Amino acid sequence: MDNFWDRVKSIFVSVRDFLELKLFEVGESSITLSDILFIIIGIALLVWFSGWLKRVITRRIASKYEMNIGTVHSIATIIRYTILVIGIIVILQSSGIDLSTLSILAGALGVGIGFGLQNITNNFISGLIILFEQPIKVGDRVTVGDIQGDVIKIAPRATTVNTNDNITLIIPNSEFISSTVINWSHNDEKVALRLPVGVSYNSDPKRVREILLKVIDEEEGILKDPAPRILFDEFGDSSLNFKMHIWTTEYTTRPSLLRSILYYEIFDQFKKEGIEIPFPQRDLHLRSSSVDLAKS
Repeated sequence: MDNFWDRVKSIFVSVRDFLELKLFEVGESSITLSDILFIIIGIALLVWFSGWLKRVITRRIASKYEMNIGTVHSIATIIRYTILVIGIIVILQSSGIDLSTLSILAGALGVGIGFGLQNITNNFISGLIILFEQPIKVGDRVTVGDIQGDVIKIAPRATTVNTNDNITLIIPNSEFISSTVINWSHNDEKVALRLPVGVSYNSDPKRVREILLKVIDEEEGILKDPAPRILFDEFGDSSLNFKMHIWTTEYTTRPSLLRSILYYEIFDQFKKEGIEIPFPQRDLHLRSSSVDLAKS
């Protein structure tokens, strides 16, 4: 029995000696295998905990206080980054690493970043600006250049946007800082649409206005407040031109669908009422002239 415990003790001592094996030195600190394992396990647990906390904050705050999910997501992300930074510093200090030496390494790394990783650094800083200033949030409808879609994720380097065609686009964060961005739902989900309608000169403008208001009133996706307006826009070359001013929250991300629904119904109503939708017309005048031809 004594031999068994002696063997166990011997194994324990061997494992301890192996873990205390010095691998390298950082400044005045000696780094052992146990320090490396402590740092790896500590950072892994820190990443897991910060991710779990972010999910909990996002779910509970959004449901309890009825806040915009994008705003809650940004707050939770900032909290997670703060915990990661503080936690990593604590872990490194607890492992006995001399952080003053690491500051020198960080300075050298900064020089390398300045020369070789400018784009990555630019996108990372832009991601922090997005999270703090919140020009865009998760759930917002945005247009960047020719790209339009819904923001589904904001990461440190890039933002993920999903289009109406269910195509996922990964856009560098710097694009949202350096380019002009249209945020369709920055303040709220309410969006104004202006839809043109043209009728022939034989039509009664007042009757046209009544028909357009009726079509708008029957569409549930259009808000009653602010009230829709029908503007007599201009006397066109071949038509009387109107503009429908409407507001919607249901079709914020699908304005073309609402436009199509209304135009279908407007066409049917105009057809029933005998109101013409004109096409460009031109008057052609022919003149004849007599020409004396010299006979040879």
